[in-house]
Amino acid sequence: MSKRDYYEILGVNKDVDTKALKSAYRKLALKYHPDQNPGDAEAEAQFKEVGEAYAMLSDEEKRAAYDRYGHSAFENGMGGGGGGHPFGGGDPSDIFENIFSQVFGGGMGGGRSRDAPGRGNDLRYDMTISMEEAFAGKETEISVPSSVTCQTCSGSGAEPGTQPENCGQCGGAGRVRAQQGFFTMERTCGRCGGRGQIIVHPCHKCHGAGKVRENRKLSVKIPAGVESGMRIRLSGEGEAGPRGGPSGDLYIFVDVRGHDLFERDSQNLYCHTPVMMTTAALGGEIEIPTIDGTRARVTIPPGAQTGRKLRLRGKGMPSLRGGGRGDLYIEVFVETPRKLTTRQKELLREFCAESQAGCNPESESFLGRVKRFWDDLTESDEARPH
Repeated sequence: MSKRDYYEILGVNKDVDTKALKSAYRKLALKYHPDQNPGDAEAEAQFKEVGEAYAMLSDEEKRAAYDRYGHSAFENGMGGGGGGHPFGGGDPSDIFENIFSQVFGGGMGGGRSRDAPGRGNDLRYDMTISMEEAFAGKETEISVPSSVTCQTCSGSGAEPGTQPENCGQCGGAGRVRAQQGFFTMERTCGRCGGRGQIIVHPCHKCHGAGKVRENRKLSVKIPAGVESGMRIRLSGEGEAGPRGGPSGDLYIFVDVRGHDLFERDSQNLYCHTPVMMTTAALGGEIEIPTIDGTRARVTIPPGAQTGRKLRLRGKGMPSLRGGGRGDLYIEVFVETPRKLTTRQKELLREFCAESQAGCNPESESFLGRVKRFWDDLTESDEARPH
């Protein structure tokens, strides 16, 4: 099958400049990159095809030869026994890493130096605390299962008294190069896996991993005022890095349990408080608890209705950034008495009989609106022709 035109593969014209050529390759390489299309053989083939086209057209001499003779300019000595493909059949993530490093400013693995040990993974720890603990803050000890640097070999993976040896295949570089025609290919060393060193005598404790699993005890301080969903970062307390590399971080995600008395909205607290009908009518004082463990006396004004909010300043939750505390809102709920005695019922009937206009303004206003509603319906019905 004839090979596709390189310009067609990259979707550019023959007079394309270097900048536009690189931009076109960049978009297509990212689109078909194996990391973006795991297990997709077609995408992998397109990725290799795009890389081949760019490698050819980005070189002025090769581009000039291709413009003059087409694919026939490179048929001799380029493909060996591989059917004319200048890159062979290797892993595309190795084949085009040198191209990626030029176009994207780093290798396919995110630009990490292969000489520097990698960073360890971050860890997550979920912690549930009470609202009282969120108010006061908390210092506690937690147990975190993670990988830590092996103390026996200090993270090298080699048995004490021995050292990792440079890989004989790559000479310690972690990469091997091969020349094919005009191209120099660079691949990860298959013997050492890119580490550049071979552990001949693995550590008996970690078996060459440089890390061991264990539960670590850590002291954690939860600041006062913390809210659900917040996270606390402990730098360097995550997984140990490979080959003695730096550790990742530990993130503690905080969840504050609901409370039997209080509901929270940022720094403010709300307390749904039932009030006796007589207290709501006559006024009086009630005693309520506060989140700091003390008590507060609240004055209920005469005629208080359900839904009225009374504010206690500075009795809410503290701010994480300082600046005082929020407020506590008492939400009044007037409770209608039940299981009345005969005498209580008599007293309430007497109370109703003694009620005057204005004693129940909400009820009177509602009844007035109802009366107007029915009057309007009656007038409308009378005006309608029969």
